[in-house]
Amino acid sequence: MAFTLPELPYDYEALAPFMSKETLEYHHDKHHNAYVEMGNKLAAEAGMGDASVEEVVMQSYGKNQPLFNNAAQHYNHIHFWKWMKKGGGGKSLPGALQTAFDSDLGGYDKFRTDFIEAGKGQFGSGWAWVAVKDGKLSIMKTPNGENPLVHGAKPILGVDVWEHSYYIDYRNARPKYLEAFVDSLINWDHVLELYEGSKA
Repeated sequence: MAFTLPELPYDYEALAPFMSKETLEYHHDKHHNAYVEMGNKLAAEAGMGDASVEEVVMQSYGKNQPLFNNAAQHYNHIHFWKWMKKGGGGKSLPGALQTAFDSDLGGYDKFRTDFIEAGKGQFGSGWAWVAVKDGKLSIMKTPNGENPLVHGAKPILGVDVWEHSYYIDYRNARPKYLEAFVDSLINWDHVLELYEGSKA
């Protein structure tokens, strides 16, 4: 199944002032679209044009780096747009999520600190994650387009720390971007949906 660029689930101004229209236009319309176009070309060349994005990610990891890079970034971004919403963030987590955050991550405040530190501590481009592995939540970070799928885990929350995700709005202040993401953008409903799906 060919990769397709998803529509944003909100308009380009919806996430301002925490993420600007200009950032979304560049990040979604140009960067994500480039992963889709190159991913389709490379998947077809590798005989994986009919595979799902998850299958392409898993089958190309460690074997076909250019294909993996584009397929993984497409997978990451499909969810990244849904992990944000207007009026998002904050400490009010849906019940099942709150219970899991309390038991596995030491509660919301510790999650916030550790997740932001993971994003700050990723040297160069990459991602910070909350993922389910062996039935428990953990915080991870990965370089470039790599994601928890290739480490036997299912991501339920991720933040993009490539410079194109924040440089227009925050310049080199990655910590301020990460704080804004957690405090004002996270769509906890999508996180819950993925958490519940991880247990299926």
